[in-house]
Amino acid sequence: MTTTLAQDLKDAAALLARANDVTLLGHVRPDADALGSALALGRALQLRGGVKVRVSVGEPEEMPETLRSLDAGGLYVPASELPESEQLLVALDTPTPGRLGKLASRVDAVRAAGGDVLVIDHHASNVFFGTKHVVDDSAEATAVLVFALLEELGTEIDEPIARCLYAGLVTDTSGFRRARPSTHLMAAKLLEAGVDPDKVVREIVDDHPFAWLPMLSDVLAGARLEPDEARGFGLAYAVVTLDAARTVRGEEVEAVIDVVRSTREAGVAVVLKEAEPTGPSRRWTVSLRSAGGVDVSAAAGELGGGGHRQAAGCTAEGTPGEVLDRLRAALSRAPLL
Repeated sequence: MTTTLAQDLKDAAALLARANDVTLLGHVRPDADALGSALALGRALQLRGGVKVRVSVGEPEEMPETLRSLDAGGLYVPASELPESEQLLVALDTPTPGRLGKLASRVDAVRAAGGDVLVIDHHASNVFFGTKHVVDDSAEATAVLVFALLEELGTEIDEPIARCLYAGLVTDTSGFRRARPSTHLMAAKLLEAGVDPDKVVREIVDDHPFAWLPMLSDVLAGARLEPDEARGFGLAYAVVTLDAARTVRGEEVEAVIDVVRSTREAGVAVVLKEAEPTGPSRRWTVSLRSAGGVDVSAAAGELGGGGHRQAAGCTAEGTPGEVLDRLRAALSRAPLL
């Protein structure tokens, strides 16, 4: 741990220790790291007593079904039911205010009112939009930073907190394939706190309704491989339309990228997911994954998104062909890893 990060953790702990009204936000369409980190820190504050705590995201209104078991303290509040303001806003796993969706305006509102915005994140693309920051792009997950912050606070980590952190850790490290020895040691401490790893992974990663299978069959039937794209590393892509996704949850749509990325002949995998019609055009959320040859965060950044060098995303409008053309061009300019 660097001296700067150690001081940032102390400053963040001091800020949280005196807080009595806190809203914790994850990014839109939250994954287990964003929501797990927020719920873990929220529960720690809740257990301290005397603190109003709420956790939310800008989209969707309801918590994703696969992540509901993480909210042992009933902290989740739909965005439409949040109070007008709070003394302290904590943004987790969120590199830019835009990733908060319709809740992005709360950042400026809190700052204008003299409140604090604490940003806890592990994205290299973080723009440091808070008043205090715990940002480390070498951390494999935001959960790693929350764990360090809870240690700084002297929080006793119970099973619900540990479960939230483990969920973020196991998903953002691809099942610990990209975890450092220190992160494995952190996972061991979470298991000692009572986490059932099989249950966590089954609920969040492996559990899909039968409707996922025909959806996946339909989508993969249209998947394509372009061996010469992505700077010669190969590109595999698939498109999930609203019609194809009509019978499944958002979680099933998000899981498609994990299937496409397993293509041996492609160093880069891309999935376009139709979000909503926008007049004559169409709006897509895009997931990009790299097997290690190409920096996909740079390509996503060209389209207004961001993320990690091996996992990134963006939003784009147009036909699938138009969006893919922009992605191909961006990938052709992306740095090599």
